[in-house]
Amino acid sequence: MPINKITATKRGKAAVAAAIIAAVASGWTVLSGGSAPDTPAEIRVAISRGYTPPAVQLAIDKLIKPWEGVHLTAYRDIVGVPTICFGETKGVKMGMRKTMAECEDMLRETVINDYYLPLVDKGAGFLKAPDSVQASMTSGAYNFGTVGQLRSTAMKYVATGRYREACEAQTAWNKAGGKVVNGLVRRREMGDAQRLGEAELCVSGI
Repeated sequence: MPINKITATKRGKAAVAAAIIAAVASGWTVLSGGSAPDTPAEIRVAISRGYTPPAVQLAIDKLIKPWEGVHLTAYRDIVGVPTICFGETKGVKMGMRKTMAECEDMLRETVINDYYLPLVDKGAGFLKAPDSVQASMTSGAYNFGTVGQLRSTAMKYVATGRYREACEAQTAWNKAGGKVVNGLVRRREMGDAQRLGEAELCVSGI
């Protein structure tokens, strides 16, 4: 685990600050009795009203979209799974086509319902974590699965408020087909010249 390599960065801090500003501007921070939603029930009410949790938007804009890229026609991913849009695999068949608008809508719905809310419901201490940690854990779940994330060492650290350790622990998910993949190493750790890494963003907000 590359503990000594994981550091907060200016671009990571800027991304977190922008997410906070956007949350204030959208009204998220005063939705529930003058404060931000902080229970699963309040989160669901806000989502039903069309709001996107700041951690979800941060995950989508800074981690998922940049690393997944977009494909409007179905293709097979690195392990042969039919994939479309921003890495969507559920119900995807070869030959499928989508518009960009359909991909954007699909991504938001999928991230919220299949990845973020399960972590909210079943991840002990998840909603107490900073948005950067929530975003990184959500991005990780999107990439390697909700079940794996919920059972991960990273989430165990989140439950006890050990956020830096959680950010670092998630870097272990760097394999595909049993082999370490350089792209996943960069995605999990400190990113590259154009893209933030999950751990980089994670520690930049704690």
